[in-house]
Amino acid sequence: MKELSRIGVLTSGGDAPGMNACIRAAVRRALAEGLEVVGIRRGYAGMIDGDFVEMDRLSVSNILQQGGTILKSARSKAFRTKEGRERAAEHLKAHGVDALVVIGGDGTLEGATRLGEEHNIAVVGCPGTIDNDLFGTDETIGFDSALNTALESIDKIRDTADAHDRLFLIEVMGRDTGFIALSCGIGGGAELVLIPEMLTDMGAIKERILSLMSSQSRSSIVVVAEGDELGGAQKIAEALREESAFDDIDTRVTVLGHVQRGGSPTARDRVLASRLGNAAVEALLEGHSGVMVGIVNNDVKLTPIRNVWGRKKEVDYDLLQLTALLS
Repeated sequence: MKELSRIGVLTSGGDAPGMNACIRAAVRRALAEGLEVVGIRRGYAGMIDGDFVEMDRLSVSNILQQGGTILKSARSKAFRTKEGRERAAEHLKAHGVDALVVIGGDGTLEGATRLGEEHNIAVVGCPGTIDNDLFGTDETIGFDSALNTALESIDKIRDTADAHDRLFLIEVMGRDTGFIALSCGIGGGAELVLIPEMLTDMGAIKERILSLMSSQSRSSIVVVAEGDELGGAQKIAEALREESAFDDIDTRVTVLGHVQRGGSPTARDRVLASRLGNAAVEALLEGHSGVMVGIVNNDVKLTPIRNVWGRKKEVDYDLLQLTALLS
C-alpha cells in the first residue's frame, strides 16, 4: 500500500448518536499524523456527486456532544451498481484521497468492501448503528444511547400504565435483531419481550398476558422489536383486541420510532466512538485495509469486513430467560 497523505471520512446509512465523536477522533488523529482529511457529505451519495469538504481541527470542534452526523447521511441506490461505484472512485481520485474511514452499519460496510476491492482503495470501517447487530465488536456506536433513550421512555410509560392498570405494547427499533428490545426490556422491567430471533406463538402471548393481568391486577409492559414476525406492536394489539377475554383489558400501543436515533450520545458512546475513530486511522497507518475496527473484551480488534456484513450477530438468549424469570 502506498504511503498515505490524504484520507476521506464519511457516515452512511442510519444515523447513530456518537457518529460525530467518531468523525472527530478520526480527523484529529489523522491531522496529528500529518495527513490531510476531507469529509464526504451524504455518504456514498455524496461521494458519487463529489460532495467533498476540507476538514481541520476547527471543523470538528464542539461536535462531541451532538447527535446525528455533521457529514450527513444517505442511502444510495446508485452506489449499489458498478457504474455508481466507478463514479465515486473517480471523485476520490480527483480529490487525491488515498484511503477511507467509513462509519456505518451492514450495508455501509458492504459498500466499502466492494469499492475497495474494485478500485484498489484502502478502507477501514467503524461500526455505527443503534441496532448493535454487527459481528466483530461487543458494541456498536449509538447502541447505548438508543437503549437509554428507549429505557427513559419505558420508565415514563410505566408511570401512566400503573396509574390506569393498562397493558402497554411498546415498540422499539430492531428491524432484524432484538438487542435494544432485550436490554431495555430487562432494564425497564417488562413482563414480556418479543424479538425477531425467537418464533412467537400468539396463543402463548395471549395466555401469558392474561395470566399477568389477572393475577397481579396491575399494569403490564410488553416490549416488541419492530421486526418481530407477528408484525410489530400494532398488529399484536389488534390480534389481542379480537379476543373477548381482552375486552376488559385497556390495551395501548406506543411506537418509539426515530426518537431512539436522536439526542446527545451517552458517555459510553462518546468514549467508544472516540476509540474506534482513532483506531481506524491507526489501522490505515499500519497498512491495513478491508477491515472493521471493533472493541472485543475492551481491546481493539480488526475483523475483515467481508466477515462482518451479511453475518448475523447472535443476541444473548440468557437475557430472554432472565426476562421471564424476573417478570
